[in-house]
Amino acid sequence: MGSPASKANRSAEGKSFASLRAEMVEQNIAARGVRDELVLEAMRKVPRELFLPKNLREFAYEDSPLPIGGGQTISQPYIVAFMAEALLLKGGENVLEIGAGSGYAAAVLSEIASTVYTVERFGELADKAATTLAGLGYDNVRVLHGDGTRGWLEHAPYDAIVVAAGGPQVPVSLKQQLKVGGRLVIPVGADQRTQELVRVVRISTNQYRSEDIVDVRFVPLIGEEGWETAKDEDRSAAIRCEPISGGLMRYSSGKNISEAGSPPRKDRNSHSEQTDEAPGLIEKEQVEVEREIPADGNEPIERIEPRERPEPPVFED
Repeated sequence: MGSPASKANRSAEGKSFASLRAEMVEQNIAARGVRDELVLEAMRKVPRELFLPKNLREFAYEDSPLPIGGGQTISQPYIVAFMAEALLLKGGENVLEIGAGSGYAAAVLSEIASTVYTVERFGELADKAATTLAGLGYDNVRVLHGDGTRGWLEHAPYDAIVVAAGGPQVPVSLKQQLKVGGRLVIPVGADQRTQELVRVVRISTNQYRSEDIVDVRFVPLIGEEGWETAKDEDRSAAIRCEPISGGLMRYSSGKNISEAGSPPRKDRNSHSEQTDEAPGLIEKEQVEVEREIPADGNEPIERIEPRERPEPPVFED
């Protein structure tokens, strides 16, 4: 099949989406400390531009979140790679993602994992993500509309769980759906605006080891085992992050993203050509629309560089 990064998909400078993607991975991901070759290769393959509205595709390989509709965003590529690496995947795992958003992060994970199950609290986003993923040939990803804080019990236990929204604590349901030896990566914090990215490892039936990875700022995790509501309901603006001295990140909210300036890139060879029409009907097993309590969240906003951590504690459930 033809690659989605066809000769029609080119930037004003004449660069293909493929070449822009390769530059992004080297300059904004590998150069900033992501070393896992499985993650880097997955980032090189997935055509981020095809998970964006057409009018924003020229910005696909800017290292920043972008709006995808409904006040939600597609995650910054660096944070997608950083969190995927934190899962310590080796290939062939059963992975649960909370916060499908556009489906981009699930596509990246599916390049490594055997199967990815992803839960999205917004029905419209869940349907659109399922359609996009199916149209691009990601047949090892399944999408559910529901409360992400409750996980997806039907397909548990999971080798790894990643949560793309910040909760006040680690949801018990997600811990219980981990395999022994499984890893759960989630932003946790008492404040909806700032969290610590935490990795929880299940070391026995009722014991877990927890370690803090880095300070982050994610949208709130809404649901039965998360926040009841979001304090700031206005999420229409894209949040961008820029480096400042000391390796920290400066956060700026900008509704006008037209000043960004990098076009798009390549696509995985197995993907069919993308046209103006919808990519076709989705099979029921790929688009599971179980209408539950809306939960989980959407996309991460940004991060600060990691720092040294003490030996992680062990706690019992």
